[in-house]
Amino acid sequence: MVSMKDISTACGVSIATVSKALNDHKDISAKTKEYIRQTAREMGYFPNSAAKALKTKRSYNIGVLFAVDDQSGLTHDYFAHVLDSLKCTAEAKGYDITFINGSSIRPNKMSYLEHCRYRGFDGVVIANTHFERPEVFELVQSDIPSVTIDHVFNNVSAVISDNVKGMSDLLRYVYRKGHRRIAYIHGADSSVTRSRLTSFYKTAAELGIEVPDEYTGEAAYRNTDAAHAETERLLGLKNRPTCILYPDDFACFGGINAISERGMKIPYDISVAGYDGIRIGRHFEPKLTTVKQDTKRLGQSAAEKLINLIERPRTTIIEQIIVEGEVYPGGSVGEVHRQNGP
Repeated sequence: MVSMKDISTACGVSIATVSKALNDHKDISAKTKEYIRQTAREMGYFPNSAAKALKTKRSYNIGVLFAVDDQSGLTHDYFAHVLDSLKCTAEAKGYDITFINGSSIRPNKMSYLEHCRYRGFDGVVIANTHFERPEVFELVQSDIPSVTIDHVFNNVSAVISDNVKGMSDLLRYVYRKGHRRIAYIHGADSSVTRSRLTSFYKTAAELGIEVPDEYTGEAAYRNTDAAHAETERLLGLKNRPTCILYPDDFACFGGINAISERGMKIPYDISVAGYDGIRIGRHFEPKLTTVKQDTKRLGQSAAEKLINLIERPRTTIIEQIIVEGEVYPGGSVGEVHRQNGP
């Protein structure tokens, strides 16, 4: 293994000068610095991560807590893109990422916090889990820098999709298409669901839309069977809705199947809209109307905020970073021509 001493001998400079060049110190010339770095590359030198950790007191490793109930893992249509952006941003800044075991079976039954300390993580991103669990709360209350995605804890930085504006924009888009009988199948209880549901009711009130109790129902995120069943219930109403909003694009497919099974056509007989903007929704006809979330910025912002907390803890503000999405019109929401009323 090539050492800094070997490089110093080859370059005819001191070990201290080699160290300064490799660590980009400013008290040596750019020409000398480049010469030493080029020599190091040609000799196949790689810095020793253990030695670097001893010097900087960092492991340059970030933990990611990510667990989903449907076992989709890293194939999750939405979070896969968020985590890819997180990974690329962290790696560009010299950090590796390691996933924290999110299952109930962990080595020696370690808690999330114990696992993070065992791995020596510099910080942790909590991307998706049961945030109400005591061991998650224990982790965010510890001295390990942490950032959450789409969930807010006190005194912890969070990167959040603008679910309030996203739902409001979607409902207003549907309203402009002439729809007044609009149903909403929302996800299971979570901060995301509460934000979207409150925004749905608030925007409906502002637009003068009446929302009967039977026009709302629950289906867990990405659960096509539950969305199918709720759609069947809505289609069976005497005064059925002209448009149904779904908790996410994937769940919407279950609703589309229920509609198709009744011989109905989208958007001619009924309109539908999803949420998230997953790619597959743009590859069939009619293209799915949805709210396209900015997954690249979500992952990038989470990584940048966490690394700032790690490297500049005294000057990095604990804050909520709100990331807006945008309505993707698609073609699954049709026009309703109204003769009377607003």
